[in-house]
Amino acid sequence: MRLHAVLSGGNPRSLGNTGRVVDLVVRHPDRIDELCGCLFSDDEIVRMRAGDASEKICRQRPELLQPYVPRLLNDVSQIQQPSVQWHLAQMLTEVMLTETQRTEAVSILRRNLSTFDDWILTNITIQALAEFARQEPAFVPDMVSLLRGYVGDRRKSVAARARKLLAEFDCEHARSSEA
Repeated sequence: MRLHAVLSGGNPRSLGNTGRVVDLVVRHPDRIDELCGCLFSDDEIVRMRAGDASEKICRQRPELLQPYVPRLLNDVSQIQQPSVQWHLAQMLTEVMLTETQRTEAVSILRRNLSTFDDWILTNITIQALAEFARQEPAFVPDMVSLLRGYVGDRRKSVAARARKLLAEFDCEHARSSEA
């Protein structure tokens, strides 16, 4: 059974059979390439569900997506679909990245914030950027500045997440500035 067929059809706002695909690929890792290919489908629903399945697999078994890091950074990052980009943000925090790749990932995520006006993408992206800032203290000052720009966001969930993260990073930033 082709994964593309399993991911297609049904309500475009549902995840459809994504859970079946996750289970199948976890049991048969040789199917990961087929799943990643679905991220480039002509069908927007298939792309969204492939992103969701890839992200869930990455959370369980990041080593399966590790060989795809260059493709995530170069090709998947170019897909102009918020639902794919929010899953990309989550995957980028799960795989191991070199320092150069981490810098590139941060750049992609910041670009997505200025490109898309999607509340889910914004929430997930600032959360992913926060994870990178936790790993790399040099990112903290930019993170604090970014979060300050979102504390007054018209979208309540975005503003609340920004306030919560800012409380964490502003304290760390103040402590590191005093040292």
